[in-house]
Amino acid sequence: MDERNKGRLTKDGIRIYQPGDFAGMQAAGDLAAGILDQIAPLVEPGVTTGSIDDAITRMVEDAGATSATIGYKGYQHASCISVNHVVCHGIPGEKRLKDGDILNVDVTVIVDGWFGDTSRMYVAGKLSRKAERLIQVTHDALFKGIEAVKPGNTFGDIGHAIQSFVEAQRMSVVRDFCGHGLGRVFHAPPNVLHYGRPGTGAVLEPGMFFTIEPMVNLGRPETKVLSDEWTAVTRDKSLSAQYEHSVGVTETGVEIFTLSPAGKFHPTWV
Repeated sequence: MDERNKGRLTKDGIRIYQPGDFAGMQAAGDLAAGILDQIAPLVEPGVTTGSIDDAITRMVEDAGATSATIGYKGYQHASCISVNHVVCHGIPGEKRLKDGDILNVDVTVIVDGWFGDTSRMYVAGKLSRKAERLIQVTHDALFKGIEAVKPGNTFGDIGHAIQSFVEAQRMSVVRDFCGHGLGRVFHAPPNVLHYGRPGTGAVLEPGMFFTIEPMVNLGRPETKVLSDEWTAVTRDKSLSAQYEHSVGVTETGVEIFTLSPAGKFHPTWV
């Protein structure tokens, strides 16, 4: 049997993985998170986003792993780097970071066939008060969603936990992008929405693997994709932030596969 066909599919098309598969996801998640730990000192004013991506590419290669994004639908980089009002899928390049810029760095690696997908926020130089608050709310929103992950809850419970928290802070949740199932494939059912109503959507079962990756805007939630067909920005040019973990549903709750080995998941770790 093909490895990716092990386990079963729910009526919603969501794969249920085996208990032994958690170790493979943990190994992939550890590498992705460890790479994001290592690049933290590189993020400073004057550095190009392309040089950060070059460092990530080398780290993936040095680990004997594979980048999931190089060659994915024509994409040619080992990371997405989204600065300020870029919501997601920012393309690394010659852009130099300025003092006070905030950026999300998103990395996905493949280790022994398992996909580890995670992103977190960084700041170049001094963090402004409004950006700090946005980053904190987004960080906390991710963990509100993760707290809702346990057998018997629904994906709507996850979305509602995120949306209600963010909107209470007078910020908005992006609706145009969502989390996704993963495992031995990069993207699979379900779509993990970061908004929703309690009790709606598929029921969570042990063995489900997926990402939760809320994007939060200081302004309105609407986005647009630029002519490069990748870069998504806020329509009103407001700041945006994102955090992402890959998780698995356990018999009693949730396992996070992409925790920061060095405790550097939040940019104020220094």
